Amino acid sequence: MCGHSDSPYNGDHTVGPEVAVSLSPVRVEDQPSKRYLEAWVRRVGEDLVVAVGGGEKPHVGCVVLAQPYASTKGKTGATSSSCSVLTIPPHKEEPIARNIAARLAEASGRVVVATAGVHDDNLDGEGVACYLRLGEELAEALVREFGRS
Repeated sequence: MCGHSDSPYNGDHTVGPEVAVSLSPVRVEDQPSKRYLEAWVRRVGEDLVVAVGGGEKPHVGCVVLAQPYASTKGKTGATSSSCSVLTIPPHKEEPIARNIAARLAEASGRVVVATAGVHDDNLDGEGVACYLRLGEELAEALVREFGRS
């Protein structure tokens, strides 16, 4: 429960400005290998929850909470984010979830929770690099779709 005075909820339990919600996943794919990542985005009040999955067995391997704040360094008016991470050992999805959560929080000005889980049996270094590239592409796509206009 939250009693903050800056809560987006008003007395009649409606929320402020709407943000699009993906009813179907945002998908990026590496055509040669057929590897892909998909993200489902839901608005929860003013905040965003992003579930990212891919590979043969999508799952929750990592959760990142990103909170935007006014940057104290660099360009005036810039937004940074602070991230908290929970990873289930030995999962390695943190770079994907952290990048998506941080970039989307900074671009949208909203708190973002991102989960990520990707599993392919016998994944080699090339496969890991492919999924990391796809994670970058997915973050860019999500920022384009859900960032501030």
